[in-house]
Amino acid sequence: MSDSYLDHLPSKEREKIRKRMRSPEAYAALREKVKGPEDLEREMDRNEAMAELKFEMETQPALKEALKKQVEKDLREQGIEGILEKLPSPESQRALEQGKFQLSVASHPTTHHDQLVAVPEGNVQEKLPIKLSLCNQYLAQFVKAA
Repeated sequence: MSDSYLDHLPSKEREKIRKRMRSPEAYAALREKVKGPEDLEREMDRNEAMAELKFEMETQPALKEALKKQVEKDLREQGIEGILEKLPSPESQRALEQGKFQLSVASHPTTHHDQLVAVPEGNVQEKLPIKLSLCNQYLAQFVKAA
C-alpha cells in the first residue's frame, strides 16, 4: 500500500488535485512550461548578454551615458508610450521628459527576466521596464559594439 501525500488529505481536496492533474488544459499548460534545448540555449545567451551589459554599464560610465542618450532620443521620437511598457506616475513622467533618470538592468516585475529599466531620479523610485523589443535592440547594439 502506497503512503503518498494524497492519502493524508481530505477526500474533497484529493478529488480537486486529481481533477486538476487530469485536465487537458493543465497538461497543455505544463507542456508550455517545458523548454527544449534550443529555448534554453537562447535564454542562456540572452541572460549572459544582459549580465555583460550590466557589468559594462557599472564599469564604463561612457557606455552608460551613450545608452542613456539613445533612450532619451527614442523618448523624444516615440514618446513615453513607445518606450515603456506601462505609463509611469506623473512625477516620474516629468523626470523622464527632463532626462533625469538612470538606466539599469533589473528583474522585470511580471516575467522576472532581466531587462533594461529606467529609474527616474527624485522622491519616486520606481523601476520602469523598457519594452522588450527596444531592450533587445539596445542589447544587439551593445553586443555588436563589444
